[in-house]
Amino acid sequence: MTLSHAALSTADLLGLFAHFLMLSLLAIGGAITTAPDMNRYVVAEHHWITDAQFTASIAIAQAAPGPNVLFVAVLGWNVAGPLGALATMTGTLLPSTALTLYVSRWGARRRETRGMRAFTTGLTPLTIGLLVATGWLLARPYVADGSHAIGALAVVAVSIVGMLKTRLSPMWLVAIGAVAGVLGWV
Repeated sequence: MTLSHAALSTADLLGLFAHFLMLSLLAIGGAITTAPDMNRYVVAEHHWITDAQFTASIAIAQAAPGPNVLFVAVLGWNVAGPLGALATMTGTLLPSTALTLYVSRWGARRRETRGMRAFTTGLTPLTIGLLVATGWLLARPYVADGSHAIGALAVVAVSIVGMLKTRLSPMWLVAIGAVAGVLGWV
């Protein structure tokens, strides 16, 4: 990966921090649900990293042990080195952690109310939609590549059917995708 962190100014770092701070408040279902806007910001708008680097950053972080939010640090690192990782992780964790502490305590006291049940029920389709958008963003480079399109779509289809129709651990589906990648099908 070609890194360009030397070119980022203090204003750019603050902008990166502020953007991830804002996205943190929109991350219903986890930070990964905001990956499409992260891509828009760091790839399409600012051209700090390429689309391939963005996808690789998420793949590397998701393959590593630890929390799923690690991809935010890898993105920040690839954009601006250690300061970029600090900006993106602090921006992501600070507001969501504070808000989660407050809202979880507030919601626990009201969990049986009609409004709270309606709110949590309404979040389900929103979260699923955001995860589908993220999945498509990550699959798009492989689907667009003519030599890998059929394999990529097959892996997506097997994953969807596997999650909806079986009780397989998602790790088996990740393993299937890894084998397909190693064999050059995707």
